Amino acid sequence: MACITTKRGRKVIDFYDQHGKRRLKTLPKGTTMKEARRQLREIEAEVDRGTYLPKAGIPAFEKVADDWLEYKGANVRPSTLEQYKGHVENHLKPFFGKGKINRINFSSVEKFAADCRKKEITPATLKKLLVTLGQIMSYSVRKGFRESNPVREIEKPKVPKGQMVEFLKPKEIRALIDKAGSEQFKALLTLAATSGMRQGEILGLKWTDVDWFNCQVHVRRTFNHGRFHEPKSETSHRSIDLGPTVIKSLKEWKVACPPTDLDLVFPNKSGKPYDARNLVNREFNPALRRAGLRTIRFHDLRHTYASLLIERGEHPKYIQNQMGHSSINVTMDVYGHLMRTVNQGAAKGLDEAVFGESGDKMETSTSDEAANEGISS
Repeated sequence: MACITTKRGRKVIDFYDQHGKRRLKTLPKGTTMKEARRQLREIEAEVDRGTYLPKAGIPAFEKVADDWLEYKGANVRPSTLEQYKGHVENHLKPFFGKGKINRINFSSVEKFAADCRKKEITPATLKKLLVTLGQIMSYSVRKGFRESNPVREIEKPKVPKGQMVEFLKPKEIRALIDKAGSEQFKALLTLAATSGMRQGEILGLKWTDVDWFNCQVHVRRTFNHGRFHEPKSETSHRSIDLGPTVIKSLKEWKVACPPTDLDLVFPNKSGKPYDARNLVNREFNPALRRAGLRTIRFHDLRHTYASLLIERGEHPKYIQNQMGHSSINVTMDVYGHLMRTVNQGAAKGLDEAVFGESGDKMETSTSDEAANEGISS
């Protein structure tokens, strides 16, 4: 039975934990009996739930974060793991550091968010940081280091739609391709801007993936962090329709492309896959500067492709399939704000179908079909 005793003028909580081991918790000098009883009730509640941990057994945030990264390393792609490491090392550890994992509460998470805003971290980045922090907190709950995840109660920052995607206009795409430093990179940029392929998908592309007859390219692999991988998800395995200009550009490059053992469409000088950072630093960014364009990410060419399809009124389901999104919800979440909210053509068509001549023809046609069915029966 738990009790409170006094030793050398300090109150001591004497109890047995959920494993039947006797514990003594000495309280600070001056602690009142009321406060001691309150702490005793908390300890008894933790013992009943089986979540009690002595202070010495509770690790610091940085230790739990490192363990979580090791755990995630076996379950996520290298590029995703690198992003998590960046969040932990550059933002989360500097703030929460050596503090005990169970001491992080709603207030401390709110202070972290406020600190990020003071440093002018964008809402989009802050949202990602909170997602990572939330996963670490959930991991600590599963490990028994704490009882709940305080990040779940935090209101996530709303990302302004203008910050969600960056894309080039058709005139800017042409200027960028025109300033490409080589025939190879010209073909690569043309493909990137008109196919929506991810950078790794382009770097892992082989000539056997190009369907010249059907004017398509098949995404079968990706190249990231020095290795070939399966595409990002099941829906990332896809066939993308290509226009005549990109097909012509690829055919011209195929003639000039040196043969390689890997049969890569865009190999480096050694015949190996192009390094993603070298592609950006040595080719993409210089081309942007030569074209007099603002700095964007290579991934924004993917956004450019989606925005052009939307502008042309293509069906969201087709856009989802071409982009390789896991669901239509992903497509709408990212690009829904670009969709047209005014469509007078559709409204006029409906009006004509109900009230115009086409509606009368439709009604007559339906009546004729019914009559024919009656005769045949």
